[in-house]
Amino acid sequence: MVVYTEQGETLLLRRTGNAFWQSITGGMQWPCEEPETAARREVLEETGIAAAEGWCDHQISRRFHILPEYRYCYGPGVTENVEHFFSLRIPRRCPVQVNPAEHDLSRWEQLPAAADSVWSWTNRVALAQIAQELV
Repeated sequence: MVVYTEQGETLLLRRTGNAFWQSITGGMQWPCEEPETAARREVLEETGIAAAEGWCDHQISRRFHILPEYRYCYGPGVTENVEHFFSLRIPRRCPVQVNPAEHDLSRWEQLPAAADSVWSWTNRVALAQIAQELV
């Protein structure tokens, strides 16, 4: 989930305990939550942002290898994950209330610099796509 402003700023969150920056992430609640419902829920849970408009399902899914240190979050034997790309465009920065169980800081940053700040290749690709769409 990439949350961004019309001025080309995006919201980044710092993961508690790992000190890396990322856009909003999360998982679907099995067995029947749809990806878009999960994306909207995760934005609200992780930031407190509730928005009725500005959502986009980019119709892109990316598969990635789960690093061994994060496999405890998944079922036994799961080594790959599928990530669905959604975004939320808002008019301007807004206050963010992070969930301290998941993140300890938030910041708004210009899209090109934000892509250099995140550790996930899928996150970098998503931020680059949003930046290109704003041109």
